[in-house]
Amino acid sequence: MTAADAIVLAGGRASRMGGVDKPAIVIGGRSMLDAALAAVAACAHTVVVGPHRPELPPQIKQTREVPPGSGPVAAIGAGLRTLGSAAPLVVVLAADLPFLSAWSITELIRHTCESGADAVFAADESGRPQYLIGVWRRTALAAALDGLDSLINQPMKALIPADSAIIALPGVADCDTDEEVRQARASVAEPALALDEARNILRANLFRLTSYEADLRSVLGAALAAPLAAVGPLPRFDVSAMDGYAVAGEGPWRLRRDIGFAGGQRPVGLLPGEAVRIATGAHVPDGTTGVLRDEFVRVAPDDRLHRLPDTPIRDDVRRRGEDRQPGDLVAPQGTPVTAALISAAASVEVTAAPVRGPVRARIVMTGDEIRSKGPLHAGQTRDSIGPILPDLLSWYGIRTADRVHLRDTPNGFDDVLTAPPECDLLVIVGATGSGAADQLRAAVARTEARVLVRRLRLRPGGSTVVAELATGTTVLGLPGNPFAAVATLMALAPALVEGRTGSVPRRPLLGPLHNAAEISGPVARVVPARFAPQGGWLGDPHIRTAHLGGLVDRDGLVIVPADAVDGATVEFLPLPR
Repeated sequence: MTAADAIVLAGGRASRMGGVDKPAIVIGGRSMLDAALAAVAACAHTVVVGPHRPELPPQIKQTREVPPGSGPVAAIGAGLRTLGSAAPLVVVLAADLPFLSAWSITELIRHTCESGADAVFAADESGRPQYLIGVWRRTALAAALDGLDSLINQPMKALIPADSAIIALPGVADCDTDEEVRQARASVAEPALALDEARNILRANLFRLTSYEADLRSVLGAALAAPLAAVGPLPRFDVSAMDGYAVAGEGPWRLRRDIGFAGGQRPVGLLPGEAVRIATGAHVPDGTTGVLRDEFVRVAPDDRLHRLPDTPIRDDVRRRGEDRQPGDLVAPQGTPVTAALISAAASVEVTAAPVRGPVRARIVMTGDEIRSKGPLHAGQTRDSIGPILPDLLSWYGIRTADRVHLRDTPNGFDDVLTAPPECDLLVIVGATGSGAADQLRAAVARTEARVLVRRLRLRPGGSTVVAELATGTTVLGLPGNPFAAVATLMALAPALVEGRTGSVPRRPLLGPLHNAAEISGPVARVVPARFAPQGGWLGDPHIRTAHLGGLVDRDGLVIVPADAVDGATVEFLPLPR
């Protein structure tokens, strides 16, 4: 790994938090400054910029921007001058990131080395760049600082080089307000859940939808609320299993000229020694002792039917009720309503049954920067996932009622969460993190909702939240980052449907991931994958999460366990076609 130094910004008083010493705030048993120093512990030299802190060990240098409180650019300049080292890379880090890990810093360094960019910055789960979590090439940082007339009170964007990159990382949400500190402490009190644990909680604890009688053809995606039993026998009568001849007794047989067709009039009864031409599915006449297949017989010029020598003796008649008798179980309670179930039910004279579902969803896209149509204005970006979410939800049997866009306002979610329940599921994209514009968690808390999943131990998708409102509506809060939103939705949607409808859990698709060691990290990861020629899958080690381009020409996603080795068994989530 290329050598790196570190500049940790720990200065000033947090004006939005009543002037407290923000880096000294303790979350999860350690201060945010300690979290930052632990993340850069492997760096060659570290300097902390801010008020002098006598408790720091002597090997950590300390300095202060001049004048104090003159902004992050001035602080970075002071830190670079103090380092006194020539390491080719410099980590620049704010001391307000309680969940930052050393692994994230390693990822930033690796990406900087591989990409050749002048600087690489982290993006949080919502996709928002965090310019005070980055790795710079030392020469690029020095040149950017030298290019400014003054470093005092300059915005960070004045420093960002044109040749820079942004990668999504877990644990990079900062704490700028008292509310964000409260949320961070609450998330530590209730740690993130592993994906399988979260799925089991949703299956067992979500409020079941009310059952009702429905025409099965109209409720694809629902689940049976009671066992489904046959009303009529299957087959309803004795029918031919093959195209051929219905015969009576031993041959040869005298061939009659009438023919039995499926759905047509039943031929009159056969006398011993008689045969009649018959089609597959036709009602065999009384007296039939068997059906001879076309390829087993020869018709003589005198209309006598002969069995060919050495042909097997077969009945080839499907007897009344041999597949189902009235009252036989066709499908147990909890079976999803699929095309196969509808067909199986119709074959035994069942067209309606008590069901739960299908789940009805409302999609809520959030963010002032999102625009679904029309020209983009400064600072706006195209809504690249809202239009596809209805189709993606339908893959899991969820029907989309409508899709709306919610602006970033302090209380914008309150109306959404307290509106009359016109849907079973609110799919909210964005605002699940801890940033200034991320208001969903606070709004959920104000409704006194039952939170089932506070966070996931998953990358991307860690900021996902699942709650149940007093009205019975399920809230699924997804990260605003497009790939993170789609990956998390695909991972959780089946469990959500199973919990709401009572359907039996799907069997997971499991197999080997041949390059798992190249992908795995300290937490489970979700990455695009393609089928491998030898079976199993090959995953993409590096993905861009700000769009869905990485899913083009991929067969699905794989969920890679933490610290997996090559050939490890993983779960495969197929992509809808």
